[in-house]
Amino acid sequence: MFIDRAVVRTTGGTGGSGASSFARFKYKPKGGPDGGDGGHGGSVFVRGDPNLATLLDYRYRVEWKADRGEHGKGKTQTGASADDIYLPVPPGTLIRDADSGSLLGEILGPGDTVRVAQGGRGGRGNARFATSTHQAPREWEPGEEGEDRQIELVLKLIADVGLVGEPNAGKSTLLSVISAARPKIADYPFTTLEPNLGVAALSGHRTFVVADIPGIIGGAHQGKGLGLRFLQHVERTRVLAFLVPLDAPDPQETYEGLRHEIARYSAALAGKAHVIVLTKLDLLGPGAEAPRIAAPEAAGTLAISSAAGTGVEELKEYLWKFVETAKADEVEQPATAEHEEWDLKEEER
Repeated sequence: MFIDRAVVRTTGGTGGSGASSFARFKYKPKGGPDGGDGGHGGSVFVRGDPNLATLLDYRYRVEWKADRGEHGKGKTQTGASADDIYLPVPPGTLIRDADSGSLLGEILGPGDTVRVAQGGRGGRGNARFATSTHQAPREWEPGEEGEDRQIELVLKLIADVGLVGEPNAGKSTLLSVISAARPKIADYPFTTLEPNLGVAALSGHRTFVVADIPGIIGGAHQGKGLGLRFLQHVERTRVLAFLVPLDAPDPQETYEGLRHEIARYSAALAGKAHVIVLTKLDLLGPGAEAPRIAAPEAAGTLAISSAAGTGVEELKEYLWKFVETAKADEVEQPATAEHEEWDLKEEER
């Protein structure tokens, strides 16, 4: 079961209370105040775990609370602080405050950590209140309550190439051919009900990650079909591959419809580099040419048959080079932005 959204309540541990104590030794009957401080309560963190692929664990357990700190003791002994607890999530998880909707952080890689509920501070013991004019204080502080927060976890798959297409466009079949992934494949719409990831391997130890996104239909940006729930997974991909089946009534209209849904969902997503892949080439008759699609924004158009294996190796090589170019552009973008900002300041002068 693929779970990509969960709401859980997280509570930091309460800090331990300070102690009110006075030293009483055999040769020191009035030794003065020696109450120690309380320990800090545990905090709650979210941490990236590469061994997880979904948020399934948080469907069955929706409350996470850290332990409280120990109370202070005599002889100015500080109570032990409680251990922090860590909620493991897959890389690609966004963390939001469920009440305000504000973004708390993102888990982009293994080991990334975000604190979502801070533990309470331990209270001070009476030894802390002693002064030259107040030498026998009995004051002490209770521990602070830990932070209580309801958070929303949203998983967005991280992949190099996102396969975008209508139901039965051949996305799952292509993924099964170019990688070791084994998604469910059938001849009816919406066979794919959850995103699938696969690693495409080439010679020379070259690889790239491909995400098979469930079929997109008209109105998906408004939640129709599987809609918004799965369009979110396309956001994390570096490049997009629009799959247009050659048995579609109008391939040009199919491509434009997919572009329209992507653009209505996110302008930034529509600006990603993309390529057109014409699938089911084996359905064309002998000598027939694949239809041309007018797409000036696309980096290129390739025709393949996953069933017959036609053009698949060429597609893998093309996508790998496409992804490498996108990675290089990501590195250059910060420097370009800085240069543009400097030029703007020069013009203002």
